[in-house]
Amino acid sequence: MHLINTHLLKSLVIGAGLALLTGNLSGCANNPPATSSSRDTQANKAINDNNSYNEYETTNEAVNFLGGSAEAIAKLMDKAFADYGRPNAYIKGEEAGGAIVLGVRYGKGELVTKSGQRMTVYWQGPSIGWDFGGDAGKVFILVYNLPQTDLIFQRFAGVNGSLYFVGGLGMDYLRSQDIVVAPIRVGVGIRLGASVGYMQFTRDKSYLPF
Repeated sequence: MHLINTHLLKSLVIGAGLALLTGNLSGCANNPPATSSSRDTQANKAINDNNSYNEYETTNEAVNFLGGSAEAIAKLMDKAFADYGRPNAYIKGEEAGGAIVLGVRYGKGELVTKSGQRMTVYWQGPSIGWDFGGDAGKVFILVYNLPQTDLIFQRFAGVNGSLYFVGGLGMDYLRSQDIVVAPIRVGVGIRLGASVGYMQFTRDKSYLPF
């Protein structure tokens, strides 16, 4: 009888061990460790997040600088983030312009990058289209995919059909290869109609818009 109990005990121990081993193997199969690819993706996202501004940061900066309707600015930010994601720089400045079919615009501001770099920039450019009136005021420009600050000094062409108006503010997109700038304007005066033009960013002030 004692011998039978010993064999029974051994059988139970072996059976329990096999059950635990099977469960562990099944758990490993159902929950595989993170692959190198997924770890790289998470790391890249963390790097991109650290080197770019989130929507709260940019909305807060724009509201504090532009004033006006926080709700309108937030709606424009929603649009920009939905279209292009997180900017890695912005420009706060002032500009003045006018148009009678052929228009001009001049501005000055400070470029601020997420990495902490700051520099003064100027811009100017023409616009051609059904465009009448004049305006002057503040502008807040989102900058996307700027790999180094010197690359802001080039010409950005307007993207057709990208003009948005919300609560007295306007935003449009201009592009040069992968770099996109999105000016948000508020000020005195009004520019009517749709125009196609460009913005030329320079280190020094220039009165030639072309």
